Amino acid sequence: MPKHVVFDVVGTCVSFDAYFARIENVIGTKLHQHAITARHFGYTWMEAAELEFTFLSISERYKPYKEVMKAVFYRTLWMAGIDDPRSFATDSERDQCIAGYSELKLRDGAKECLEKLRAAGFTVWCFTTGDIARVRGYFEKAGLDMPLANFVSCDDQKIAKPALAAYRSVLNKFSADDEKWFAAAHMWDVSAAKSVGFKGAYCTVYEKEPCLEIFDTEIDVMADGLVTMAEGICQASIA
Repeated sequence: MPKHVVFDVVGTCVSFDAYFARIENVIGTKLHQHAITARHFGYTWMEAAELEFTFLSISERYKPYKEVMKAVFYRTLWMAGIDDPRSFATDSERDQCIAGYSELKLRDGAKECLEKLRAAGFTVWCFTTGDIARVRGYFEKAGLDMPLANFVSCDDQKIAKPALAAYRSVLNKFSADDEKWFAAAHMWDVSAAKSVGFKGAYCTVYEKEPCLEIFDTEIDVMADGLVTMAEGICQASIA
């Protein structure tokens, strides 16, 4: 029986550390003068972008995530307490910060995680809100083969996760009898995928707190690291 694991990439296989470091390098000194850390601003900026990205998709006005992120930069500075955001930072500085996304690196254990799954007979897929060229580049820079045909972007269907239709578009690539897993470090991502028929594997490496009290589902595998998550998937598959 064919076996598949679909991974979220950014935040799960890939760490945001390089993005936070780029913000620190570009506007960190100015942020510190307002008692704002680069990590907190970077997280808030991403969350604001994801909110608008999702709302636009729900209202059937889908825009690529990178366009949304660019648009909400100054608004996020304003919400962080910067009185005059457009005097605080320039478009060039904004674009330099966004470019930090292209420098993201695979998390520790990501390569071993995927190798373990492949050795156990799983085909590995990637499902992302990002553009495929950039996201595939993270694997290429790490020397890890990830076939282009195994990437799916929300841009393809113009439907953003966590809309259930987005997950169904991936699930429908597989046969009904195939073993199908969805793996992520975002509980909202895994729990939504579970609701359309995937088995779910969650890693706490990014969010730390799964906040299970607000997600109405039972996760099949939960682990603190990517390697142990892969081992859990393999064990559950054998069982």
